[in-house]
Amino acid sequence: MSSHPGGTQVLRQQGFLPFLIARLAAVFAMQIQAVVVAWQVYDLTRDPLALAYVGLAQFIPMLLLLLPAGDLADRHSRKRLLAGSWLVQALCSGLLLLLSLSPQPEVRYYYAVLVLYGSARAFTGPTLQSLLPQIVPRGQLARAIAVNSMIMKLAVIGGPLVGGLLYALGGSLAYGVCLGAFLLALLLLTPVRARYAGGAKPPEATAWHRFTAGIGYIRSRPVILGAISLDLFAVLLGGVVALLPIYAQEVLMVGPEGLGALRSAIALGALLMGVALSTWSLNRRVGPAMFVAVLVFGLANLVFAFSTLFWLSFAALLVAGAADMISVYIRSTLIQLATPDEMRGRVSAVNMLFIGSSNELGEFRAGTSAAWFGTVPAAVIGGVSTLAVAGTWMWGFRSLLRVDRFGDVEPQAIPKQQGQAVRHQA
Repeated sequence: MSSHPGGTQVLRQQGFLPFLIARLAAVFAMQIQAVVVAWQVYDLTRDPLALAYVGLAQFIPMLLLLLPAGDLADRHSRKRLLAGSWLVQALCSGLLLLLSLSPQPEVRYYYAVLVLYGSARAFTGPTLQSLLPQIVPRGQLARAIAVNSMIMKLAVIGGPLVGGLLYALGGSLAYGVCLGAFLLALLLLTPVRARYAGGAKPPEATAWHRFTAGIGYIRSRPVILGAISLDLFAVLLGGVVALLPIYAQEVLMVGPEGLGALRSAIALGALLMGVALSTWSLNRRVGPAMFVAVLVFGLANLVFAFSTLFWLSFAALLVAGAADMISVYIRSTLIQLATPDEMRGRVSAVNMLFIGSSNELGEFRAGTSAAWFGTVPAAVIGGVSTLAVAGTWMWGFRSLLRVDRFGDVEPQAIPKQQGQAVRHQA
């Protein structure tokens, strides 16, 4: 790593700061809502399988809509698509608010709202990822990704903590805060303009051809395919986030405040690592660094699985969050630098499909494993599986292991004009 002053410089880019704060508000709302919904559903059912359904209700619509969302992001205003998705998510917070005020809420209605929420999130991911390179120039993109990731972790830290505290006061209050945060994000997005757009619009073709173009591009780049699939299977098989409500109540014996602290530990570790990455550039041995990060992630989850002490569990999740931040930063930067602007929406949609698969199906996997084998064995199986995935991918994707610098993956035929400012209305 080497020191670099670019973290301050990128903040002075016109539109980047309001975009950053808007995303901060939206992610803050998502994190609060994630804690409150999980705790409330488990409170209503006392069934670990119900937590699996929480993840599945959000994942299925994302699975169906992500590829069309990526195609729309490459052919229409990414800013307008993002605003629409945040508006629907605000509506979902309002519906959850109404459900929490019901004297006898039924869990099936929560699942129904989560289906709508997952549909909106399908459009959020591709538009957010593909809009960022249109706000900052290509030369500052890696730094912008690091700063963006670091700032987002503030919401991932504060959201669960506030969510746990608000739920202790009443679920309706938490959903009201989420509604307000989504509306604030919409307001802050208004002045943002997409100033750096390169390349032509995707040629007219069949819908299926356009939808699958992102998959084809990723398959043609083994380094990108390896990075995305490594993250997918490591988190899918090794994630423990879905088990945190059970660990908080039945293993560590802490309340909703403790659950919020455990979720925030992951984000705090990621934030600290994000500060390091935004201050000291990761310039060499990028591929090996990603594999080491995944191995550390698996080991930290194993420590958490066996721990019965709150402070040790908190520390293990802190380390896991830091390791995951390295993996996310490397993967995100590789994808953005290797993809031309006219393909970013669809490639980002495929990337989000992998991320959604790892997060939402990971929650389903963890919930079902806990129901079948018990909570602690499910967490142990996950940690061991992550280590096995890392070892397998080191052998199967040696090109990723050999990547030295981020620039090594840039397309050879990128037009020289790409990355130059092209002013247009968003």
